[in-house]
Amino acid sequence: MYGSVKTGMAAVGAVLLLAGCSSGDGDGDGDGGTKNPVVSQQPKETDPFWVNPQGKAARQVAVYLDDEDDKNAELIRKIAEQPVGEWIGAEDPEGEAKGFTEAAVKADRDALLVLYNIPHRDCGQFSKGGASDGNAYRAWIDSVAKGIGDRPATVILEPDAILHLVDGCTPGEFHEERYDLLKGAVEKLKTLPNTQVYLDAGNAGWQSPDALFDPLKRAGIDKADGFAVNVSNFQTTQASTEFGKKLSAKVGNKPFVIDTSRNGNGPYTGGDPKENWCNPPGRALGETPTTKTGDPLVKAYLWVKRPGESDGDCKGGPKAGDWWPQYALELARNTK
Repeated sequence: MYGSVKTGMAAVGAVLLLAGCSSGDGDGDGDGGTKNPVVSQQPKETDPFWVNPQGKAARQVAVYLDDEDDKNAELIRKIAEQPVGEWIGAEDPEGEAKGFTEAAVKADRDALLVLYNIPHRDCGQFSKGGASDGNAYRAWIDSVAKGIGDRPATVILEPDAILHLVDGCTPGEFHEERYDLLKGAVEKLKTLPNTQVYLDAGNAGWQSPDALFDPLKRAGIDKADGFAVNVSNFQTTQASTEFGKKLSAKVGNKPFVIDTSRNGNGPYTGGDPKENWCNPPGRALGETPTTKTGDPLVKAYLWVKRPGESDGDCKGGPKAGDWWPQYALELARNTK
């Protein structure tokens, strides 16, 4: 269900180093115009994560500036000036992880990475795909780890993977392997000296904490730094916090992070309930990323989903992960 899947990203590490922190999407969204907007880092003491100056939103700002459309440029700047997750693709995981983390270190910030390549990903829905088998996934994780090295990184591990085991979307014959792969990924990434790992744990509108604590334990939560809630979803921060705390109490009081990228107006309740997560209208950006949440259990508000990228080809949107400027503008306009 998650729409930030990134493919065709070979050699992104080289691109980052040569072009000054390109996002390296390789998905045909253009060069962002002739002007590069000045996108500064957020204050490190409140938001230690890296802002990619060549991300999709920043390039959209450049396009609007080229067109002398200052009004829309300023709207999209609300997105471009915040750190968002970099979703590591399948083709060059080592190069991408190295490129993003090196660029972050150069800016004296930490990289925020999302790993979304589990076999049988998304049960054949909008974001279907993933590694061909367990061995391919293990090799991919090894490459990501090699790319990160000793540089600081916060990793959101496999959105959907546990939830699709719980809700039955992933066929039963793949369950044991998936638990093994997730646990192995946590263990591998935690051998790195400066990497934090958060297992995805769904959202407040999907499953109850009682349905999740045992699967999280089987997936290696004990060795992870915590879990993530509301990734690519729209549940309010209050609801997400309450959900996270109930789940935390079941898994050794582990802390958690909340994706606030698009939850400013809460969840959408119109249309088909099975697709109210997919490009819902009337949504808004949520709290800007920060580690100063005022709650010791909530380690950070993060923008894991990249605002302005499509959830899938529903409600007039392009394919999952493609930049959709009209939706980005709506998110920004609706943000108070």
